[in-house]
Amino acid sequence: MKKSHLIVVRGAGDMATGTIQKLMRSGFPVICTEISKPSAIRRYVALSEAVYEKSWTVEDITAVHVKSVSEAWIAVESGKVPIIVDPNCNILNEVKPMAVVDAILAKKNLGMKRGIAPITIALGPGFTAGVDADMVVETMRGHNLGRIIMEDSAMPNTGIPGIISGFGKERVIHASSAGTIHNVKKIGDTVIKGETIATIDRQPVLASLDGILRGLIRDGYEVTKGFKIADIDPRNEVKSNCFTISDKARCIGGSVLEGILMLHKKAPRAL
Repeated sequence: MKKSHLIVVRGAGDMATGTIQKLMRSGFPVICTEISKPSAIRRYVALSEAVYEKSWTVEDITAVHVKSVSEAWIAVESGKVPIIVDPNCNILNEVKPMAVVDAILAKKNLGMKRGIAPITIALGPGFTAGVDADMVVETMRGHNLGRIIMEDSAMPNTGIPGIISGFGKERVIHASSAGTIHNVKKIGDTVIKGETIATIDRQPVLASLDGILRGLIRDGYEVTKGFKIADIDPRNEVKSNCFTISDKARCIGGSVLEGILMLHKKAPRAL
């Protein structure tokens, strides 16, 4: 891997992990930036868990938590993905990547700027192609999922999750109050509607439907009221999906890779 091929990915949650895997498999070295307390729900398939666990593997990709650029390059040279706590992406003062990908999926721009690298790509709502980044990738499920946008913006956030087996907003559970969450169930468990899956300061968090607990925020996390804390898949036969990158994340990752190659073709750099 050449340092000149470096791609910096902002965020290492479950959606970002699909992009990171695609880039790594295609031969691009990747450094990720994260916040100090990532809040991924689908933690088992989010490389951001390395911030807590020092090292975390999703499928064939291993991430390690590093604290400096020199440590990051050591990780890259060993075939791993370094994750550094750097929410403002100050790492760009020390490295000169060929591309920066904003994969935070915060539904708004948290500091992404076109021009911070030769190629800039942003995922989902909150970005306008040609303004905030060179290219935007659609993240809304449906016909346009993964669509590359060279002008205009991604579809606005609806706040309603994609429909699975007839269930949409019921699949996602939000905190009814602020406090510290303590998990009773774990990701991959079968749950029944009304069953306690966690507590927030001793107040029970109940399963919203029958199914598989696909996502659950980290035990001990301090949540605010309305914070997304769990995700239930009503399809009991897909337990294994809890431990693999989703179809949506793989689709988005493929579009990011395609986008990098497209933009490189327009303004070539040595690959």
